[in-house]
Amino acid sequence: MADRTPHRTRRAYLAGAGAVGSALLAGCMGGENDDATTETSTSTSTATTTGSGSYTASIAPVGEVEFDSIPENVFTMYPQYADMLVALGHGDTVNSLFVPEMSGTTMNYYYEHLDGVSFDWEGLPNPYDNFTKEFFYKLDSDVHLLGPAWASTQKNWSRDDVDDVVENVGPFFGNFYSGTHNAPPKAYADSYEYYTLWELFGRVSEVFRERTRFEQLNAVHTDLIDHIEANLPPKEERPTAVRVTLGDGQFWTYHLNRPGFWLADTRPLAAIDAFGDEEWDGLWGSVGYETMVEADPDVILHLWGMTSRYDMANVREQLRADPVGKQLSAVQNDRVYAQGMRYQGPLMNLFQIEMTAKQLYPDVFGEWPGYTDGEPYPQIPADEQLFDRQRVAEIVTAN
Repeated sequence: MADRTPHRTRRAYLAGAGAVGSALLAGCMGGENDDATTETSTSTSTATTTGSGSYTASIAPVGEVEFDSIPENVFTMYPQYADMLVALGHGDTVNSLFVPEMSGTTMNYYYEHLDGVSFDWEGLPNPYDNFTKEFFYKLDSDVHLLGPAWASTQKNWSRDDVDDVVENVGPFFGNFYSGTHNAPPKAYADSYEYYTLWELFGRVSEVFRERTRFEQLNAVHTDLIDHIEANLPPKEERPTAVRVTLGDGQFWTYHLNRPGFWLADTRPLAAIDAFGDEEWDGLWGSVGYETMVEADPDVILHLWGMTSRYDMANVREQLRADPVGKQLSAVQNDRVYAQGMRYQGPLMNLFQIEMTAKQLYPDVFGEWPGYTDGEPYPQIPADEQLFDRQRVAEIVTAN
């Protein structure tokens, strides 16, 4: 269990309280401790009020963190946390973002369909380019929505460096390995827990005192999952699929149905993973064209296809032009689809679940209209939408 000794924010330190002390396009390998097939959160509030206007929120492996006011200057790295802040009405507090021109643009591709919702990413620095303590000191963040266990593994970092930033800048509040269910560093192993995406979102909502907004959005997500589960065809009628990224003559491969919130948009759809029995030495694997043809999945889901890093028209042309690739059933049947990002927050997750449902099961959930490179998430007719955009927008923009 996580250490429950409260850790106070730097603002609380200044008030006189004492201190208590990766690849660009990362993939996923499954782990233990989660046999669920959905990302539905049933978590209850973990926040407590400690008097004089201060309050606490908790997350493993950090434990309890005490805040004396709602953070106004927030470090984020991966966009799942930036998306959470947008969802909670605090998107303007973000002071950094992983590859902002990719992450920010992709986030706005989804927000295009949520009236009044947008994210201003231009000018944000990319922590991946300058992951140093000096960078953290310069940003002077009230809270860092980043997993301390992961941070401690980075070049020239250790747990002591994380503790230094906590004491002199602001607390960490994040949990990286819930994305993959890989084992955390030994120094954090005893206090680590794994959360679903929506459980993480609930804990972040406590930091910003936005529990009601979280619960309302979580209800939308629960309805979406319930609808999908009630309408999935029998297992024997489901397509085989792979989630891949096309590289130089090979496919970077990822599982579909393993634990971890990086799969929060594919696991609920329960397609047959063409590489489901494969175990890779790392977070992802790679296969050549011949191996892909041997598996011959019905559907190819191309990760990052909706981001600025890939041109899906070019991807499809490469597959058609390759003497082996053109033999793939998914290529011949035009079932090579652009997908979004593994680093998905709650709003992104709603759209990506809908997208994946339509790509895998068009006869059940409606045809996927296709994605045009460089354009927002496609327009879906109102009667074919799997969740209520207006309801989501009203929750996000409510005062």
